[in-house]
Amino acid sequence: MNNLPQTLAELRRSHQFSEERVSSRSVKDEMRENLIARVRGSGPVFAGIVGYDDTVVPQIVNAILSRHNFILLGLRGQAKSRILRALTTLLDPQLPYLHGCEIHDNPYHPICRRCRELLAGNPDDAAISYLTPEERYVEKLATPDVTIADLIGDIDPIKAAKGGHELGSEYTVHYGLLPRANRGIFAINELPDLAGKIQVGLFNIMQEGDVQIKGYPVRLPLDVALVFSANPEDYTARGKIITPLKDRIGSEIRTHYPATVEEGIAITAQEAWTERIGLQLQVPDFVGQIIEQIAFVAREDKRIDKRSGVSQRLPISATENVISNAERRAIRSGEKLVVPRVSDIYAAMPAMTGKLELEYEGELKGADNVVREIIRAAVARAYDKYFHGNSNMNQLVQWFDLGGEVQLRDSASAQETLHKLRGIQGLLEKLSGLGLTGKEPSEVLVSGAEFILEGLYAHKRIGRSEERTFTAGEKQPRREKPNVREEDEERDLRRQRRPFN
Repeated sequence: MNNLPQTLAELRRSHQFSEERVSSRSVKDEMRENLIARVRGSGPVFAGIVGYDDTVVPQIVNAILSRHNFILLGLRGQAKSRILRALTTLLDPQLPYLHGCEIHDNPYHPICRRCRELLAGNPDDAAISYLTPEERYVEKLATPDVTIADLIGDIDPIKAAKGGHELGSEYTVHYGLLPRANRGIFAINELPDLAGKIQVGLFNIMQEGDVQIKGYPVRLPLDVALVFSANPEDYTARGKIITPLKDRIGSEIRTHYPATVEEGIAITAQEAWTERIGLQLQVPDFVGQIIEQIAFVAREDKRIDKRSGVSQRLPISATENVISNAERRAIRSGEKLVVPRVSDIYAAMPAMTGKLELEYEGELKGADNVVREIIRAAVARAYDKYFHGNSNMNQLVQWFDLGGEVQLRDSASAQETLHKLRGIQGLLEKLSGLGLTGKEPSEVLVSGAEFILEGLYAHKRIGRSEERTFTAGEKQPRREKPNVREEDEERDLRRQRRPFN
């Protein structure tokens, strides 16, 4: 930074910040130019954005190449805010502006009165400061109480009184967030939550490229890239967005949840806090599979509100809570290795219930019961990935059918639990289906064996009580075959119920 030009005279002599380069490039031109260079390279356009390479990212690239203001439409937990903040990576490392200017004026062509008068005197000595890409990003969460003064600005009568200025003078203006984002990116999250009259206030900047302050003839031709985010349910004519504003947004880009479990696992692994100090952590693959399947099962469940969605934060928070429960057990048992089990997933329910918006049927059943059923279904899906069919588990099922039972407390140490599991005939031999040889640490063996039992319980082949005691499954009573007369009566009833066409 010390090697950069510090005055306007030095700036004019520099090749990097020549007047032709600085004045001819708008912020959208700058983003476009840097994006083209990145697309030509071999790396990702936006680092840390998983699962959007073939869907969302190409549409964002098209919008930026078209110099559009754009909006991301998606449910909660679909990385909308992260994508908007990642746009700063398309800005130059440093941007010169006139030192002390609230709206970061172009040193060669200032738009505010203070800077114009500054350059009218001795411009060569005017001090130059620089903005980093992060400083050029301004974000506002839309709420109903946001005012025009917050976004655009207002006339400050105190400034007028102290400085002896007229109210219409630019010296009396208190700039809002939008003018302060001049020569940068201005993002509004949850755009439909803005009051209608505030949305109207965005028209000028989007169409004519300027703003007016409080009705006074103060016009500022700002250079801003506008980006927004919203929930698709609200972004409709029946929702809270006004049609003229919607018409002025160049591109509407739809985000989505991970298309595959593998993509979801990659996102969770990237975002979850797993680097715990003091203990060694090993998360089995099947535990990660179950946690991610919970989100997928919940998104399909009719008892979950589809308009609200199931945020990707659910598996992220659940992973952290699962690890913490395993960590707590390891600390109490004096174990050096932390290995989560399926029972830890049930213990992490507080990290899940608050992230699900239930429909009426789900409310009647209760959030805890709904989540338990979702976890059980997720275990069944993960179990099927490792064990195709149930024929090779007949020996285990028979052991329980003959009266065997075992209680597995989630707080019990690995050694204590493994001792119980060895008593189940043929259980540890089945760990080969998980890629385990039987020589792994006891913590890993216990986790794998419990997963097999939970998988059998999820498929209703064995039973389990709330105290985590595994027993024989309930046998379904066989239905006696009806006689011929009963079959005729049932057929007649079905014909009577058949709708008339």
